[in-house]
Amino acid sequence: MPITYRGRFAPSPTGPLHFGSLVAAMASYLDAKAHHGEWLLRIEDLDFDRNVPGADTDIIASLQRCGMQWDGQITWQSQRTALYQQALAKLQANVFACSCSRKEIADSRLRAGLEDSQIYPGTCRNGMPEGKAARSFRLRVPDGDAARFHFDDRLFGTQNQDLSRDVGDFVLKRADGFWAYQLAVVVDDAAQGINAIVRGADLLDSTARQIYLQQLLGLPTPSYLHVPVVVNQAGEKLSKQTGALAFDSGNNNLLKEALLPAAQFLGLQLSSKANNESNELSRFWQEAIIAWSLRYPSVTGAC
Repeated sequence: MPITYRGRFAPSPTGPLHFGSLVAAMASYLDAKAHHGEWLLRIEDLDFDRNVPGADTDIIASLQRCGMQWDGQITWQSQRTALYQQALAKLQANVFACSCSRKEIADSRLRAGLEDSQIYPGTCRNGMPEGKAARSFRLRVPDGDAARFHFDDRLFGTQNQDLSRDVGDFVLKRADGFWAYQLAVVVDDAAQGINAIVRGADLLDSTARQIYLQQLLGLPTPSYLHVPVVVNQAGEKLSKQTGALAFDSGNNNLLKEALLPAAQFLGLQLSSKANNESNELSRFWQEAIIAWSLRYPSVTGAC
């Protein structure tokens, strides 16, 4: 049977995987397996200031302990920077240099009465102020009807976003010289043939920007499924920044302590056999794949 589905899990090596990361990994893995597709692993290590030495090795080991095996070779974004430079050059007509620091952007918003907004105020859109040097490179978003993007999420349904009103001109290459997530993820997904993206709902807001980049670069748009994110007791997204702990200590019962709770969070109904502590991981995954197929809508036209 030819492969028509290709998904991926793309963690950042800023620390070990926590429970929220496991939920995202499990969702993408189950969706790929339910569609008889491929599941790739990509390490998104472009934020060099936040990378933790050895975290990528820990992530790989935790996925293996969970019984999640990827297809093909693991890729690291840090080895693909030439692709991002090529994409930036292709986008040249829509890119402008920006000299603004974060403080200057905040001050500009304040002067414009937009202190509650996170949108770039357009200071350098038509050229940098005299005597200023470029700090970052931004993508000019369209105005009017061209700024309105619509897409269907497999779980959340039809989504609408006005890039001009809701986002503003966004960064492709940061002031510290690092490539921005929005550009790198679009370039990598296309280069790897990813046609189905399953990830946390915290990235739902990024999707319209990525679709706009796909259009400008002449790249295909994959299907999207955003799953609910895990939050802590304060209602914050579970993350390393909010103190999330690793789910894998190296010798704990991952089936009981991590995999079954993650499946439960995703709303999967498993039989009592899958809840047996002595049960092998292979049986858990067999049942989880079936439960996923019943719980989540499939990709139209996928095998």
